[in-house]
Amino acid sequence: MKLRKILCLLLACVMALGLTTGCITDDPGFEEKPGGGNIDLDEEPDFVVSEDVLDELGLVKTGEFYRFNDTKTITVQIFDRTRDDGRTHPLESYWTKWLQHEVLRDLNIKVEFDNYPRDTEAQELANLLASGSAPDIIKTYNYPAIATFAEDMHGILDLNPYVTDLAFLAPNLWELLGTSLIYFNRNPRTGEIWAIEGLRHGLTRINTFVREDWLAALGIPEPTTLSEFEGMLFEFQSNAQALLGADADKIIPFTLGAANVGWRSDHLLASFIPNNITDKELYTRGFDDFMFTYTGIKEGVRKLNEWYLAGLVWQDFHLYGGRGDSTEDNFMKAGYVGSMIHNWEWPYRGDANGVQGMMRQSLNNEEAGFIPVAAFQNDAGLYAKIMPQNNDRKICFPRTNQEPEACLLYLDYVSRLDVRSYLGSGVEGINFERVLNDAGEVYAVRNLPPTAEAVRDNIFTSEPGIINPRTGNNTWTYSELIMNSPQNIDYLLTFNTNGEIFFESDEISAASRGFSFPEATPEVIGRAAVLTSLDARTLPNVQAGIIAAESGMPTALGEKRDTALVNSVRAPAGQFDNIFDSAMADYLASGGQAIIDERTQRWVEIFGDILNLEELD
Repeated sequence: MKLRKILCLLLACVMALGLTTGCITDDPGFEEKPGGGNIDLDEEPDFVVSEDVLDELGLVKTGEFYRFNDTKTITVQIFDRTRDDGRTHPLESYWTKWLQHEVLRDLNIKVEFDNYPRDTEAQELANLLASGSAPDIIKTYNYPAIATFAEDMHGILDLNPYVTDLAFLAPNLWELLGTSLIYFNRNPRTGEIWAIEGLRHGLTRINTFVREDWLAALGIPEPTTLSEFEGMLFEFQSNAQALLGADADKIIPFTLGAANVGWRSDHLLASFIPNNITDKELYTRGFDDFMFTYTGIKEGVRKLNEWYLAGLVWQDFHLYGGRGDSTEDNFMKAGYVGSMIHNWEWPYRGDANGVQGMMRQSLNNEEAGFIPVAAFQNDAGLYAKIMPQNNDRKICFPRTNQEPEACLLYLDYVSRLDVRSYLGSGVEGINFERVLNDAGEVYAVRNLPPTAEAVRDNIFTSEPGIINPRTGNNTWTYSELIMNSPQNIDYLLTFNTNGEIFFESDEISAASRGFSFPEATPEVIGRAAVLTSLDARTLPNVQAGIIAAESGMPTALGEKRDTALVNSVRAPAGQFDNIFDSAMADYLASGGQAIIDERTQRWVEIFGDILNLEELD
């Protein structure tokens, strides 16, 4: 069916109610707003529908669902992550089959999943889009790649006509994401939306961790400043024999990963950024997730170089630690690592098979463990850090998508509260158990380690119709119910729980956070959740449209940045400035400066001489 015809039917219905809207034309007709064109995020579409529109779409309202009369088929992207810990292939998972069964029953949409590796998703996405074989629904963290195929190759559908003019099909999507995330990437001049943003649940990102048992063994207080943290590293180094015995030569006071030095030193680097950095600089130089070109970052990298030369940093980090390499994690699990900066709950992930779980097993010591700390203050005495907005993965439809309305219905389906709750928490008795208060009411849920013996022998029988492809019947073993991604975030396209369990409501889920990681106490998890965003400053949301200079650049510039950071950390004594400055000059000449310049020009067009968005109030 023609979208223009459907939208004009909608127009007729809305006008009959005395409202106003418009049909899609060659000229979108979006007027630039005063002050440069930012979208009014208080605007919401009209959720109006008529029988004529439903007939044109081939839909019928059945209970709470809009259901197609004729079966539609769509393909949806999921990630193929590593399959250790007994997990099955994502296409054989219970969760895949459950979602396919439910969507076919409720919406009459047949869902086929297309999976490719998480670690190479950017390159895979580019290949699929270039070959015209991308799945109908794409999720990615790489918005410039979407922009490249949208602007230069016309390979991405404009989502605005669907999410706005057909908003009645997606009430759950709108309730979950709201205007701020659905219109996050809306071009202020044309109204085009090449991708909507998923929701990142909770402001959690990165934490600094230290070995609590090592602090206790050496009588060292928890570090609260850079000098105390550095002193702690030297204490770990000089007391290696006491801490590791025969393995003293394997001690790593502070560890890094070769592929993501910027991420893995985030809290340290952020503490060198001046507290008075402007929103303008945060935007114009904020295209790099690792803050590479921000004022002050060089001095943070210099400190890492000092630590490296003193033997405090893992000396072989540049040889290993790449994406997909488990060497560094294995050293953590063996108990050789004293501190790190990593994802906000990294040591506690993976249950008994994660870093802390395996470390305790290898050391035969249940007291061994990491705690999060706040140790790096900026020039204003704050534990400052730069946090992104609550946006997450970008969701788009390639132009080869023949069923965009069905895809919109699917996005709405996985945004439903009941679906998010089931996928985010799992099956009671296998993936989680209830935690009751004194009144016998559920106030939280606790994750269960899926490989525990009590769970392993539990067989879940699905409702009729969801057939196990291996056995031909409707019983599922524990391994097939293990979630291939943290709390099934790969299926929850519009909702990333950050690895936390989500059950029924935000309130229960917030209380459940401390029970989401069996290898850590609720107190430690609660502390981690607080420290990860302590004194944080959020990046400004500037809707300035596509930045042409960013097209095709993230991968190339990311590689240059990573190489520059690795080489700078490892710079021989007396050579740091030359190595860092040369690498920065190359980075800027290779496209970084062009991005900064274009973003600066766009900022001036929108905000003029204003440096901070609070000046607009």
